[in-house]
Amino acid sequence: MTVFEGAFTDVEGLRLGIVIGRFNDLIVGKLLDGCQDALKRHGVNVDTQVDYFWVPGSFEIPVVVHQLAQTQRYDALICLGAVIRGDTPHFDYVAAEVAKGIAATGFQTGVPVVFGILTTDNLQQAIERAGVKSNKGWEYAMNALEMASLMRQVRSLRSPYAPSLPRVADLPESRA
Repeated sequence: MTVFEGAFTDVEGLRLGIVIGRFNDLIVGKLLDGCQDALKRHGVNVDTQVDYFWVPGSFEIPVVVHQLAQTQRYDALICLGAVIRGDTPHFDYVAAEVAKGIAATGFQTGVPVVFGILTTDNLQQAIERAGVKSNKGWEYAMNALEMASLMRQVRSLRSPYAPSLPRVADLPESRA
């Protein structure tokens, strides 16, 4: 039996994209800080190996992350946002559609997409998850590293006769 697992130190040549919703920026900024800290501590140069894409809010994240995944430029994509419940059903619609859109991107493109969208009942819960008790941004970065590493292994299993998308490392420099 062969066991495949992602590693957290296989970062050479790794390309990551982070799509960040500005709405609830107090929370999202802390998630981004935690995410960058984890990436740095695991050897990723957050200035040269990571691209950042800012969108108005969480609802806009799926369309951008889908377009990015289709480029096949990235080994993994991280979505960061915060949807906090209010007094109207708006939360339910936004949270559900964001989750569906992000999940669909991973299924349709084969690119690991990390769901880093906090969906909380109140601001206090969001604050706790963005740094008071722990920083989920750190976990989202770790998930991206593990999945990027694992998918590199999975792609290496493909038959040479099966059609496949190019790996990031194989793209011409002008596209990478």
